[in-house]
Amino acid sequence: MVTEILTEGFGTGNAGLVDELCAPDLIEHQFGLAGVGEQARNNVKAAIRQVHALMPDVVYTVEDSITVGDIVWVRGRARGTATGGFFGPPSHAMIDIALFEQARVVDGRMVEHWGCPDRFALFAQTGVLERLQEPAPAGSGLPAGPG
Repeated sequence: MVTEILTEGFGTGNAGLVDELCAPDLIEHQFGLAGVGEQARNNVKAAIRQVHALMPDVVYTVEDSITVGDIVWVRGRARGTATGGFFGPPSHAMIDIALFEQARVVDGRMVEHWGCPDRFALFAQTGVLERLQEPAPAGSGLPAGPG
């Protein structure tokens, strides 16, 4: 279930899998995607589209997975090329981030999810962190960054 959402949903950009693999009353806890029911499902669909816009060649690899009762834990990686814009123009950088996922699955559908993608690594690898440290252009009205 969790593996399919990652590899077939996020990995191919197929947001329609959310309707198939997630319960109508999904509870989503992941920062930026949190919600319940239709809101949660729409947030996950939007995330799939955003990830695929950033890295159309993204590949998700599951490195470890364990299921205990109705709880599934997955540790994996997302790798691709940042050919889409991300807080600025495309960096064309190679991306490799760690993922930690936990989900509760009932009757073959995800009913609750917690996710922790390494967003700090994503920001560093796409150059966003460097841009945040650059001084603001003179006359821009923005405070000068550290530097």
